Amino acid sequence: MIIAVVLGAAMMIVFGVWARIAPRSFAEFANFPNHEHFLHDAGVFQIGIGLMMLCAIWCRDVLTVVLAGFVFVNTFHAINHVMDRELGGTDWDWLALGVVSLIAAVGLVARLLQLRDKARDRSPQHREEEHRTTSAPERW
Repeated sequence: MIIAVVLGAAMMIVFGVWARIAPRSFAEFANFPNHEHFLHDAGVFQIGIGLMMLCAIWCRDVLTVVLAGFVFVNTFHAINHVMDRELGGTDWDWLALGVVSLIAAVGLVARLLQLRDKARDRSPQHREEEHRTTSAPERW
């Protein structure tokens, strides 16, 4: 199963990088219209899917995987809008996307802290310390 995930992720990343850095070549290969900005976006989204697939091998927490993938994809989507501003869109697209990325990044950090605290609470050392501090005092 992991081999399938790695191969799928590699394919998504390779094609995503290709679409991002050489959109005309990718469009010819895929028989797509050569719309540079949309191909840049498609490339970033494919890279993000590949990275989320790899992240899922390392991390079993769905919220962490989704938030990490979204922060990556949406941030690079914002960068695409800055780099492709001469191709269209509004002057504030990148800013709106960046704000959403920042909110998602805060959510990701909060989730990682929550998972860290849960792991600490389940550790044998923490349970022993908790038992000592909450058990009834010994009688003399």
